[in-house]
Amino acid sequence: MSTKITEADLPKSLTPVEAVEAAYSQEMAEVASKLIRGLPTLIECDKELAPYLFMNVRDRLRQQKLQCIYLDGRQRDPQQGAVPMGLIGTMIAQLRDAVRGATERRVVVLPHLDLLTTSQGGLTGEAREVIPLLYENPELVWLGFKDPSFPLPKVIENLFPHWLSILGTSRNRLHHLITQKESRKFGKDFSPWQLYKHVSGVNAVRLRRLLSTLEGEDYPADPKRAYAQLRQATLSGQMEIPSVDLDKDIGGYAKVKAKLKAEILDSLQKRDKAMDNKSIDKEEVARLEELIPRGMIFWGPPGTGKTYFAKAIAASIGAAITIVSGPELKSKWVGESEENLRQIFHKARQSAPSIIVFDELDSFATARGTYTGSGVEHSMVNQLLTEMDGFHKDELVFVVGTTNFVESLDPALLRPGRFEFHIHIPYPDDEDRKAIFQIYDKKMRLQFTEEALEYAVNRTGNRYMTPTGTAFSGDHLNALCRAVARLRMRESITDETTPKLIERAITEFDEKKEVHEKDVPIVAVHEAGHFLVSIFCPNHPPPEKVTIQSDMPWAPFFTQFKQEKNRIGMSRSEMLDVLAVLYGGIEAERLVVGDVSTGASGMGSPGSDLSRASDLAEMIVEVCGMSNLAAPLRSFRNEKGEREVLSGSMAEAIDRQVNTVIVEAQARAAAILTKHKADLIKIRDELVANKTIEGERTKEIIDELRAKYPKDVGAPGPEVKLAAGAGTTTAASDDKAKPKKKDE
Repeated sequence: MSTKITEADLPKSLTPVEAVEAAYSQEMAEVASKLIRGLPTLIECDKELAPYLFMNVRDRLRQQKLQCIYLDGRQRDPQQGAVPMGLIGTMIAQLRDAVRGATERRVVVLPHLDLLTTSQGGLTGEAREVIPLLYENPELVWLGFKDPSFPLPKVIENLFPHWLSILGTSRNRLHHLITQKESRKFGKDFSPWQLYKHVSGVNAVRLRRLLSTLEGEDYPADPKRAYAQLRQATLSGQMEIPSVDLDKDIGGYAKVKAKLKAEILDSLQKRDKAMDNKSIDKEEVARLEELIPRGMIFWGPPGTGKTYFAKAIAASIGAAITIVSGPELKSKWVGESEENLRQIFHKARQSAPSIIVFDELDSFATARGTYTGSGVEHSMVNQLLTEMDGFHKDELVFVVGTTNFVESLDPALLRPGRFEFHIHIPYPDDEDRKAIFQIYDKKMRLQFTEEALEYAVNRTGNRYMTPTGTAFSGDHLNALCRAVARLRMRESITDETTPKLIERAITEFDEKKEVHEKDVPIVAVHEAGHFLVSIFCPNHPPPEKVTIQSDMPWAPFFTQFKQEKNRIGMSRSEMLDVLAVLYGGIEAERLVVGDVSTGASGMGSPGSDLSRASDLAEMIVEVCGMSNLAAPLRSFRNEKGEREVLSGSMAEAIDRQVNTVIVEAQARAAAILTKHKADLIKIRDELVANKTIEGERTKEIIDELRAKYPKDVGAPGPEVKLAAGAGTTTAASDDKAKPKKKDE
């Protein structure tokens, strides 16, 4: 159904009383009906609206000859010489007179119920005197007004069987609240429906005040100024309108941006077009609003821009945004945490269109039944669900939850209708990092050369880690660019930024771990072992770099391999090659030095060669079912990766298979190194001399060795014979291998 509203359809003038009647006539008629039937009613609304709602209800009750008593605490006939009792004291005295002097049915209006409660919803000292009076006279019918900022104690809530919440105005009634003169500030094609998205949370009285103070010319070509005045005036609390452009200010993340545009921004644009004043299609608008998700989960590692994306969405739709830290919502006082949530949602609805960002949502919204705290999280989750379920369809209020652990969130939050839109924001890939660097290069005037830009992208790739052991996030890239800018400022550099300058910015003040002179030969042969074994393992990524003098504090020496992108799994051959390369270091030490060091164990480090090898062997056998048993094993690991309780025979069978896989990989690495010992020593000597082998030199060594020994690439290792009971001795499909004869 399409409708069109012209300037002539709008009222010429409006008083606040007329505006309240135009906006809430249906609601006030319902309230009057309840009161006439003797049903106490509570109205939750803004303070400034309460007197006008009362006048509207009073006029309706007068037509039914029902008297109202308005207990506002003002002394109407002060006696000469009487001691002033104050607002609350006077209100209590008026209430006592109304309760004990009434002999017929009356409506008693309580406009200041919030004065009887504390900020935590408890009773004040005066309230304890008031409560008995409220329940004393059954002939009185109560009409109460509650400020949304204050919770009511249960004993007062129970007095009112009928509740009514009034927030903002209805979209279908908005055109009754705008005068013809005011509409001219929004241009010739003014549409009340377009205006609604800016004032949906503003009550009729306040809206009239805002519209009457609009400045500017009539029928402007661009009505942005008028809308901007309204938008600024409707902000409440800590709400702000960000200025983050999704494309210009956020580099890379093409898939994330495409999903946000397709699922949210494009839908909102289509809805706005459907609200064009020339042909307002209410049914189409309602249909589109049903499609727009109101709850979103942005999940991914820290520093990847989850909150920044929320700000960009807010800026794209002209929405106000408030960012709430999950831990800050919690309170030790009973009920205060839930009240904090109520207040956040109330202010967001007043400032609609708006976005609430719950940073670290998992801090209070983890799955119910898993809490280890005081239990307040359970109530907070319930309150959050209640608030989200209470949204009106035509309200543009979005809720974004950011988390690093999406799997820990309460499932009730993730169902359709709540946080149904999930988007992963991972660490930036090469293209993302390049786009991010280009943005910061322009903003900070860093003057990156093309070579410097490529170096920065590669230097922050997956093969490198930050000093804290994580990949480089958007925040790390920002910090790197600021470090470059400070370095240029300190040294008054005006030339272009070079790769050398970028490396200085990354490592200049890092605490580097120098390899002791005595350890250099051992470290060199260890890394040369990894390097050489990988060359003769065809299913392993080829080496790209090996160094014994790294600038990275978390890895003073390492061997780096070519990274293969977009892999979703590994074959058994690939996993066995990785296992052999992991043992290349310790076997090279055993072969050349005649002893082994703690390098492979990392002194118990979970990222050491031996630790990774053990985990990989267990995965091959126990998780992936790639063992030599007649039937593949199922996974015997729980969600935490811990082994379940097994029978003795099953645990023994698994351990034998794991041991076999490890010993075979160890023997294979030893065989490769023994055959190519001379090449191993050459690589070691080159490492000792140059500290690093990389780039073209790496490629030369690989091509030379593979061309010289083509048959050794992928050659199987020697047959492994184990001590009795240690494990299997063949690659048969049964772990009960037949014993070998002496002449075999």
